[in-house]
Amino acid sequence: DVYVEESGGGLVQTGGSLRLSCVAPGRALRDYTMAWFRQSPGKDRDFVAAIKRGSHMTSYKNSLKGRFTISRDNAANTLNLQMMRLTPDDTAVYYCAASTRGLITSSLADDEQYDYWGQGTQVTVSA
Repeated sequence: DVYVEESGGGLVQTGGSLRLSCVAPGRALRDYTMAWFRQSPGKDRDFVAAIKRGSHMTSYKNSLKGRFTISRDNAANTLNLQMMRLTPDDTAVYYCAASTRGLITSSLADDEQYDYWGQGTQVTVSA
């Protein structure tokens, strides 16, 4: 199994920024398709962004393009999610996920394609 752990969540005011990170100790993240999902209370888990295995090709939820940036630092073996201009609608638990599959672009947003999940990190944006 792959142990995935998120960090960086917290409380931020509307308009602020936050950077989430994800690590998988003992694993090279470049060998996995990596993604961020989020879940707000009472809602289904929702795709945020993904980065393909072995490349830096990325995909985003359309409504988050331009505000959120996913990146993978191969040297540090860390997955990051830079979030800007946050609003209360971004309040959610954010999950890091890893897939052993080399997913095609149209499958990146399908949470069933991901094998390993972190426990999540809470992001709260105050009005």
